[in-house]
Amino acid sequence: MHVFNIHFSQSFSSGDEVLDIPSISAVVAAVGVLVGVTLAYLEVRSLVETRRTDLAISLYRDFGSKDYQEAWQTVIASEYKDYNGYVEKYGLDEAYQVVMFFEGIGTLLHMKLIDIVLVQHLISGAIVATWERMRPMIDGHRKQVNQPQFCEWFEYLYNEMKKRPGLQQT
Repeated sequence: MHVFNIHFSQSFSSGDEVLDIPSISAVVAAVGVLVGVTLAYLEVRSLVETRRTDLAISLYRDFGSKDYQEAWQTVIASEYKDYNGYVEKYGLDEAYQVVMFFEGIGTLLHMKLIDIVLVQHLISGAIVATWERMRPMIDGHRKQVNQPQFCEWFEYLYNEMKKRPGLQQT
């Protein structure tokens, strides 16, 4: 065990080891920087989580808007045989509004900018029901315009929701 003889005017020493005031000061400064960096990291992490939550709540608010709900109800209640039948009967305005909303959430989820658990708790039922209702129309649109990636992030979102515990597999 080392015992330090304290001489404030000189240095701290124990045997061959000498710790002078500038050395101690450097160690204290390094520890202070390390503590500061750790606290900054924790603060940034907390801020990121807060922003992700704010984003999810904002999207949920958009989902609940009268305009979106009217479009969504039209799409969910639609009856059609295929893509052409849907277009003839309903047009594409509401369908695009609905799929682009879920496409955006799927993109954010893929980029890990939104929390999957929060999305699941807020709108997983709507995601699953909408995808399953719109799948024939989306597949038809993909073929019609030769764009197989159309709604790829909506499909990704649906698949991710289906993997989550607590969702019924269909």
